[in-house]
Amino acid sequence: MKLLRITADELPLFKEKLDICFYAQQRVSEDQKRILYPLFSNIYMNPANGFIGINASGKTSVLKVILLSLGILNNEPINHIETKDILGDAQKTVLNIFFFSESKKEICRLETMITSRRTKTEGIVYSILSESLWSKKADEVITRKTLLDFDGKDPVILRSGQEDFLSDDVSIMIARNKKTGENMRVVNLLQFTNVNVLPFSDNIPAEVITYLDPTVESLRFDEKDQKSVIRLKFKGKEEIVMNNPMQLNNYLSSGTVKGMITFTLAQEVLQKGGYLVVDEVENHFNKEIVTTLMRFFMDCKLNKNGGSLIYTTHYPELLDEYDRNDSIYIIKNRNGITVENLSTILKRNDIKKSDAYQSGFLEGTTPMYDAYMRLKKSMVAALK
Repeated sequence: MKLLRITADELPLFKEKLDICFYAQQRVSEDQKRILYPLFSNIYMNPANGFIGINASGKTSVLKVILLSLGILNNEPINHIETKDILGDAQKTVLNIFFFSESKKEICRLETMITSRRTKTEGIVYSILSESLWSKKADEVITRKTLLDFDGKDPVILRSGQEDFLSDDVSIMIARNKKTGENMRVVNLLQFTNVNVLPFSDNIPAEVITYLDPTVESLRFDEKDQKSVIRLKFKGKEEIVMNNPMQLNNYLSSGTVKGMITFTLAQEVLQKGGYLVVDEVENHFNKEIVTTLMRFFMDCKLNKNGGSLIYTTHYPELLDEYDRNDSIYIIKNRNGITVENLSTILKRNDIKKSDAYQSGFLEGTTPMYDAYMRLKKSMVAALK
């Protein structure tokens, strides 16, 4: 399955309806096909989707909605999904999740209405009020404008309230996925935004290690007496033996450790397809490392199975890595979070995106001048 679009109504933190597309909405030229993933006909996926905004603009909140939607498609119970807190105390949040089934060559729309109740023992608990699933064959799509049009079609699955076997926080997708055998690989790196501890004990590809730190000769994970042993060797130095991944932070930079996590998991997503979700991708990385990750996903020769990178960033310079505008979203927070696709603001792809962002042309993408002046006065007063 490939995500096509997510819309969300009545999310507490959002000022307006959230609308995110993951397929190419602008015209696709012949030379741009090398950085996109073909679905069918003239429909292409954007394999690297960036969400950019200043501090406290709501970037992490947007990722939480995406992860929640992916969890629902994978028929995970909503109350078990890590990012369910984005729903807050919503009474009638409506998610519309559009996706493409590669095995069935179908476009589908899942509409899920979610409500919450507060309990004494569990806090806020979520349940599904109503749900419908529509589908149509890909060959019914004549133009990109009609891709997600389901007018006149009846749902193929409808939550009727008679599914006694179905938990009230599990999507009807469970019935579809059981028939088709489909699911999506989702790698959620939100927990590693500010924490760097290797979550696995498998050997990391030597090429990843050398790229991140050329002074490292080898890093191995062995089993001894049913315990993991970590063996780290720098070139020309004696081997260092450890039994706790936390100890690696004493010898390797935080960027190297985070890079090992990110690039190892990215390799899996590139091999098998799926989604790699990274918050503040530039944390502990220099710009070249980040752009390398982006380029891997935008290389059709490497990314043959349509793996998707979804990330947030503060770095406007990263925007200039894109030849297109429709895989970039600008996030702002003025009395509520808003998310706008860059292609609706900048109509031309040849304008330098970082300049437009930093100049304030996009509005709300630079810290407010009044806040800056108040901070400056405060600093001056404190230093007297």
